Amino acid sequence: MSQVLPGDAPRVHDLIGIGFGPSNVAMAIALSEHNAHVGRQESVTARFFEQQPSFGWHRGMLIDDATMQVSFLKDLVTLRNPASEFSFLCYLQSKNRLIDFINHKSLFPLRVEFHDYFEWAAAKVDDMVSYGHEVVSVTPFVHDGAVEYLDVTVRSGEGLETHRARNLVIGTGLRPLMPEGVERRDRIWHNSDLLRKVDGLGGGPGGTRPSRFIVVGAGQSAAENVAYLHRRFPRAEICAVFSRYGYSPADDSGFANRIFDPGAVDDFFAAPESVKSRLMAYHGNTNYSVVDIDLIDDLYRRMYQEKVLGAERLRFLNVSRVTDVEETPGGVRATVKSLVTGEETPLDADVVVFATGYGPADPLGLLGEVADRCLRDDEGRVRVERDYRIATEPDLRCGIYLQGGTEHTHGITTSLLSNTAIRVGEILDSLLDRGIKSTSDEARPVADGTAR
Repeated sequence: MSQVLPGDAPRVHDLIGIGFGPSNVAMAIALSEHNAHVGRQESVTARFFEQQPSFGWHRGMLIDDATMQVSFLKDLVTLRNPASEFSFLCYLQSKNRLIDFINHKSLFPLRVEFHDYFEWAAAKVDDMVSYGHEVVSVTPFVHDGAVEYLDVTVRSGEGLETHRARNLVIGTGLRPLMPEGVERRDRIWHNSDLLRKVDGLGGGPGGTRPSRFIVVGAGQSAAENVAYLHRRFPRAEICAVFSRYGYSPADDSGFANRIFDPGAVDDFFAAPESVKSRLMAYHGNTNYSVVDIDLIDDLYRRMYQEKVLGAERLRFLNVSRVTDVEETPGGVRATVKSLVTGEETPLDADVVVFATGYGPADPLGLLGEVADRCLRDDEGRVRVERDYRIATEPDLRCGIYLQGGTEHTHGITTSLLSNTAIRVGEILDSLLDRGIKSTSDEARPVADGTAR
């Protein structure tokens, strides 16, 4: 714990952001737009730290023909500021593709295109971010018994430096989930590894290797992986394993999509816990373990065509699950168990891909002893206010905001892009409403955790 010394007046950042994925890029844009319209004394000083060497968002899932499941209008800014120069439409104009996109008559861009849009937007605010900087700790800075600041220690190369903040915004994204007891290895992948690793297998479009893939999972990513591998390796057998009878279609109808509306966040936050649980159950089929109907139809068409031609290499092992997987000298051996009969069947493959989803990082994991001042609910979950600020003990005067990890309080949009633009606007409003103080000088690193 840091203690302040008499006469000390350290320069601090009004806001430090941990992570620089789409959510915190949107936060930086909101700050940039705010600062452009206020005087120097009212501007908000901010710094974001990202451990990756450059911007990247699910790079392993940027399959060339995969499209977004969210409208381009739910970009980083439009729902908050339709006139923003950071919009997807402005990006298209800058790339000389606006007319072509309009003629395409689609609300859903290619995923690789939206990633390029994110990179374009991130580059426009790159003066606010330090890439290749990993946040390793957060410690409280105490004055008169109250935590006035938070010291954020970051690692860059071999060196450590500490920055001081009045507020934090944590946007560390999601973490790949693997089944219990299964670890990612050379031939056992999470779907987030797909594009990074697949080229190392050899056997291009006209090749003969590998001969079999197993893809585990029933959601959009699993189906996309099956379709991609089936196309990428035309001589390989692709085995899809899932516990359902078949892929379930995503409900993207107009009424169901209201669960992603900004107003739905207000409803969810105010609802009793029993209603929250029912809403999540009712509308899980808008996002969880579901697949776009066009992709389902395409995979079924491929499977049926192969049956007609007598050359089946697309196999669906439904109502089944993988109970064991181990690497062998030549590949991987999986055990597939039928949920109907209980029969277990060994299945050898070159690679097993687990498309088993993602989970939020522990929002308090980096906070160290600061986490002891954060409040939890009766189920041990972090308590979060409507403005996405962690509820804390009164002596912690700094705001700690979450961009993710708030599904239990704010609903299904927490980990999705749908409400990002609105959320960062609400966080900015909260910062300003709480009387955030800004500094006229650029914040400087602090050598260590003690006051200077």
